[in-house]
Amino acid sequence: MEDQPADSGDLTTEAETEDTVPHRAPSRGIKVAAAAGAAAFVAAAAFAGAGAEPYLTDRALVQVKLDIAGTAADAITTLWTYTPEDMETLPDRAAKFLGGDFEAEYRKYIDAIAAPNKQAQVSNNTDVLGTAVESLDGGNASAIVYTNSVATSPVTKNIPSLRYLSYRLIMEKRGTDWLITKMNAITSLDLTPRL
Repeated sequence: MEDQPADSGDLTTEAETEDTVPHRAPSRGIKVAAAAGAAAFVAAAAFAGAGAEPYLTDRALVQVKLDIAGTAADAITTLWTYTPEDMETLPDRAAKFLGGDFEAEYRKYIDAIAAPNKQAQVSNNTDVLGTAVESLDGGNASAIVYTNSVATSPVTKNIPSLRYLSYRLIMEKRGTDWLITKMNAITSLDLTPRL
């Protein structure tokens, strides 16, 4: 037992103390660098936030215009597509797209043409070729819709009546829906063959 060093506990303590570094306060340069880094991070976040706001606003505006255009296209297709069998229910089907006095005007118009169209067995199919939002101001908008309308009847030997029509729709937002309150025909081009 004499081969062991007499003071082995002291050797371990010396080795452990040699591996530790005494605590020193950060220098002034490190403090300045840390403050500059934090300031740069805050500035970058503010810049990103300022740049994101117009982007998000533009995206929201685009979505509103897409909603208006989609509603306008669906409405025109519904308003001017019918068969002799469903002509009488047309005002009820179209009502979800209409508001104000225009709903009553449309119902009156369809009631006036329903009997003659049913007697002549008129079928009409309207396809929307394009839609554009002309203006948007808060809860009011106007849209232009371009259509291709084809009507057939046994009275005309089912020779199709071809018409290209465009409409200007005045729309108002009610709740989450856009409703048509006024509609004017802009152009009408009749390409029905003359025999």
